[in-house]
Amino acid sequence: MADVIYNSFKKKIMDGGIDLVNDTIKVMLVISAYVPDQDLHDFKDDITDEVVGTGYTAGGAALANKTVTQDNTDDEGVFNADDVTWPDSTITARGAVVYKDTGTPATSPVLCYIDFGADKSSNAGNFVIQWNAEGILNFN
Repeated sequence: MADVIYNSFKKKIMDGGIDLVNDTIKVMLVISAYVPDQDLHDFKDDITDEVVGTGYTAGGAALANKTVTQDNTDDEGVFNADDVTWPDSTITARGAVVYKDTGTPATSPVLCYIDFGADKSSNAGNFVIQWNAEGILNFN
């Protein structure tokens, strides 16, 4: 689950500025030098320290098979998608930023930051983000 949900996303989800299922939602990897700012980071161009490496394309990867569900057991709304893999990659990342891709970094809103807890690496192999069983985002 997300470690930081950017405040600008909270507003955009409430006013209809983001459609998690129908918009292009992407995930980009960042190194340990990136420090998320919940208050001031609102667009992709605010995100520094994106990963660079073999098998990784700047801007990250689009999320596939996105869903928004209602969980009455835990009394929450859940946003989820398929796990993401960068095959044959040599990269090191500390976390991931999920964002809506408009094609322009200055207008691509950021949603959340997921901290891996430590650097995670691949060496000419698969770099995989396996989302939490509770989803990428939960609202309760």
